[in-house]
Amino acid sequence: QVQLVESGGGLVQPGGSLRLSCVASSNIVTNYIMGWYRQAPGKQRELVATISSGGRTNYGDSVKGRFTISRENGKTTVYLQMNTLKPEDTAVYYCKAYPPWAPGISDYWGQGTQVTVSS
Repeated sequence: QVQLVESGGGLVQPGGSLRLSCVASSNIVTNYIMGWYRQAPGKQRELVATISSGGRTNYGDSVKGRFTISRENGKTTVYLQMNTLKPEDTAVYYCKAYPPWAPGISDYWGQGTQVTVSS
């Protein structure tokens, strides 16, 4: 069993920045895709960004150019740098790790961290 622990959420004003971190408890995720998803009240969970073990990234359309995903520490830690935050970025942000050869079968999720963008 792999635990994903997120941190870095909070309250920020529009136009501000936050950096989220997600640490995996096992190096089994070294070859997994890791990423961030978010869910706002009354909405479906959506893709924010993912990064493969080789560094290939994928972003949701609404965050392209503002958010940057990166991966360090033997590939078991993933970060999300969020700049130029907007009120519509308010959501619970979840970390996810899954094997690219078996998506949906061995997925791991974190408990989520709240991000609130408000003046």
